[in-house]
Amino acid sequence: MVTLQPELPLAGRRILVCRPRPESQRLSEYLRQAGARVREFPLLERRILDETPVQRTLIQNLDQFAHVITVSPFAARLLLERIDAWWPQPPVGIKWYGVGAATADTLAAAGLEPQTSTTGFTSEHLLELSDLAAPAGEQVLLACGEQGRELIRDTLRQRGAEVTELALYRRQCPAYSNAELEDALSTFSPDVVITLSGETLNNLVALSQNTNHNLQQQLLVVPVERIAQQARAAGFRWVGLPAALDDNAILTCIADQLAHSGQNTTD
Repeated sequence: MVTLQPELPLAGRRILVCRPRPESQRLSEYLRQAGARVREFPLLERRILDETPVQRTLIQNLDQFAHVITVSPFAARLLLERIDAWWPQPPVGIKWYGVGAATADTLAAAGLEPQTSTTGFTSEHLLELSDLAAPAGEQVLLACGEQGRELIRDTLRQRGAEVTELALYRRQCPAYSNAELEDALSTFSPDVVITLSGETLNNLVALSQNTNHNLQQQLLVVPVERIAQQARAAGFRWVGLPAALDDNAILTCIADQLAHSGQNTTD
């Protein structure tokens, strides 16, 4: 008997997207176009921090920095807004960087010429760039969230750079009621859960402890092997890593994993 395959690669699949907004909205729509039933359930929210006098001085003295690194599209957007408040145009002579292509694209859209790794999308990949190999004595501004990206900061300091962190936002776990958790994790009963940071995964584990779910049997999509190991240690048995963090790479990872699992499309 010939089994007809659905035309859409994710037809009928239930996918729980745990990214913060607005990233979750864009990804969710992309997955819906591939036939998936998608529930947005952000497990990380970002609160923009008020600008302090010290931070204001940093922006006003931006031209003293040789390198400016942004760790995410969200950090890049916030930094650009602050620069725009004090500079008619960004000062020349600065080398700009984005962790991942989406972050670099955000800077490029503002007319900058950022560098990013062509071999990967992590902090480790960014640190392989030649312009960051020997920054001894140079000033580096790191635009990031509160208590984040220690690897970039610590590595560049070990290389002799003077690194100043500019914390633009605070990450926190959203407050969901028991009914909301039960509805998203158990009633919706996702075939796939997308958690693209270690903090998001931690929040998923913590919030799901008292719900009746089988998430550990389902496909969990994570960004890098380090977080995959974290997921396996938490009991997740089926972990997938996309080749990149753009929407198409995430979709391809999900479709390939489900196809290789031999599971049938769910109703």
